[in-house]
Amino acid sequence: MSDRFRKVDVDEYDENKFVDEEDGGENQLGPDEAERVWCNRNLMDALQAVLKNPPINTKNQNVKEKAEGLVLNVLTSFKSSEVEEAVQSLDNNGVDILMKYIYKGFEKPSDNSSAVLLQWHEKALSAGGVGSIVRVLTARKTV
Repeated sequence: MSDRFRKVDVDEYDENKFVDEEDGGENQLGPDEAERVWCNRNLMDALQAVLKNPPINTKNQNVKEKAEGLVLNVLTSFKSSEVEEAVQSLDNNGVDILMKYIYKGFEKPSDNSSAVLLQWHEKALSAGGVGSIVRVLTARKTV
């Protein structure tokens, strides 16, 4: 009789076993402040720039808060008539990252930010569908 089965680590195949993955998040600094200044002339470019490098893998809260503040500044700079065009210019991954920042903004509302974020949420929902919300709410890595 073979006893090879006794050498298999069955815990390796347990889907309930959680292992926090480290993907080198120390090097992620989030959106660069210089990109915000450079893109200040064009809000579409500013939106693309702040969503380009989200600090998802880092555990440094200061970096995450800085990135969140920068994204919220860009989002509140848009006129309500420009929001739909801006969301349509994003790919699926960009819409998901935008949705992450929208929900992050809902956690700590400031004056008039909730109304602006609701407009962005409506347009992001129409672009990304309900699947975007599900992906954001079930993601382990946050912005």
